[in-house]
Amino acid sequence: MIPRTLFSTEHESFRDSFKRFMEKEIAPFHEAWEEQGYVDREVWRKAGENGFLCMSMPEAYGGAGVDKLYSVVQMEELGLAGFTGIGYGLHNEIVAPYLLHYGTEAQKQTYLPKLATGEMIGAIAMSEPATGSDLQGIKTSATKQPDGSYVLRGSKTFITNGWHADLVIVVAKTDPDAGAKGTSLFLIERGMPGFEKGKRLKKLGLKAQDTAELFFDNVKVPATQLLGGGNYESKGFICLMEQLPWERLQIAISAVAASQAAIDWTLKYTQDRKVFGQAVANYQNTRYKLAEMQTEVQIAQVFIDKCCELVSVGQLNTQTASMAKYWCTDLQCKVMDECVQLHGGYGYMWEYPITRAFADARVQRIYGGTNEIMKEVISRSMGLTGK
Repeated sequence: MIPRTLFSTEHESFRDSFKRFMEKEIAPFHEAWEEQGYVDREVWRKAGENGFLCMSMPEAYGGAGVDKLYSVVQMEELGLAGFTGIGYGLHNEIVAPYLLHYGTEAQKQTYLPKLATGEMIGAIAMSEPATGSDLQGIKTSATKQPDGSYVLRGSKTFITNGWHADLVIVVAKTDPDAGAKGTSLFLIERGMPGFEKGKRLKKLGLKAQDTAELFFDNVKVPATQLLGGGNYESKGFICLMEQLPWERLQIAISAVAASQAAIDWTLKYTQDRKVFGQAVANYQNTRYKLAEMQTEVQIAQVFIDKCCELVSVGQLNTQTASMAKYWCTDLQCKVMDECVQLHGGYGYMWEYPITRAFADARVQRIYGGTNEIMKEVISRSMGLTGK
């Protein structure tokens, strides 16, 4: 295996600390959370108390002021453990950065410290019932009023952290005739009149993740809740495009970690399981399958580590992030399928982690932009266009 040089001793100390947190605060409860369809809010508060939320935010806003690699460590450990119900990544490295990069000073002071403590849980609402990866086609609207406020109308679906969310960044059209250029981002708080949460969605996988529908029925939104203030009206699409590469890399990071976990579980299982008098791991087919998977996951890890280096210096571009997201999630699904097969009948039993990991993996090729959209992005960067 190629030694990883991405992390410092401080990063590894953080890894050890977060592992201990998971063992105490997540591992004993995650199965029960899968049954109830969401994690307990307490695990957010405890994460905040221990400094595991918004680590890369400046200290002035309640963060630790560290680099994004601390968040990468956290994503990897959650992926390796199979704790897919924990929505820290989106909260820490999608919602909080939108506020940091585009928010007014008042918005940063109001929300970032509360996100860092876990007092508030963050979500971002892009997808709609009739609009998935095509962000230009959203129908949710925010109509400006004479007093400078807005009236928000529409609905969103498949929203991660949606059930618990206290703060939602909502993508809406402020100028429907301007296409992508007419998009703005709004900060919507729990309790605003007209903002309602629908049912928690029952999914194939990610069963402890509180994915929900959100509804906006004539929500009166003060001008102060436009992300970035008046200068950012109808500039939301630009913000989304700037942040999507990092979001897509996060999906790839978790895909590689989950794939490695699946290989590790399967290696142990096949060494312990005996068929026709010998361990399943002794058969050539098993050894070769494991060797193939480990080779491909190693290749993926080296690529992901390079992408993380690029993120650290602000040089990760859209096409490279799209490559990482598409290839690593395709690989994840391939690895999960092979590992289920090597588990035999037990690979179909929910009590085995590989079964849950197989179900959890499938959405990775869909959210954050489908893998078909990723290929479209890559091909366009090569100068190729369809008719």
